[in-house]
Amino acid sequence: MNFINYISSSAIPIVIAIIIIYGLLEKNKVYDTFVDGAKEGMEIVVKLFPTLLGIFMAIGALRSSGVLDFLIQFISPLTNVFHIPSEIMPLAMVRPISGSASTAVATDIMTKFGVDSKIGLIASTIMGSTETTFYTIAIYTSCVGIKKTKFVLTAALLGDLAGMLISVAIWGFLS
Repeated sequence: MNFINYISSSAIPIVIAIIIIYGLLEKNKVYDTFVDGAKEGMEIVVKLFPTLLGIFMAIGALRSSGVLDFLIQFISPLTNVFHIPSEIMPLAMVRPISGSASTAVATDIMTKFGVDSKIGLIASTIMGSTETTFYTIAIYTSCVGIKKTKFVLTAALLGDLAGMLISVAIWGFLS
């Protein structure tokens, strides 16, 4: 176990050293290249900030307004038919929108039901098998200037739905 801790602690410094050595061998100005990359990174952050702000405000409004609870109650007859536990529905609703909000919801689920419970296992599998779709699409498409995202969004949301349904099915079968 100590060996694994040593490897994980030294991985990043070793990678940085390899990059610096490679840059020196190729006769690149390593520090100047780093500074140029940092400048580009800051420009991207400035371009993405309005999109991120909008997403975070929408998530806050969704969580505090009670809309999420209303939607869960509205679709509960359908989820009951497919034996989808209502306890994971907040996670299923928030996951495509925000990683931090879904992490908070998943943590709350695991605190209430336990990490080894069926609900906790489903929540963990959903977290690992789905993506923060709206966030990811907003970031990637705004970076390259893509305006029409209808088909990308549809495919990504179908992938999220598949990940969620399969998570429920697998843990329904295994437990």
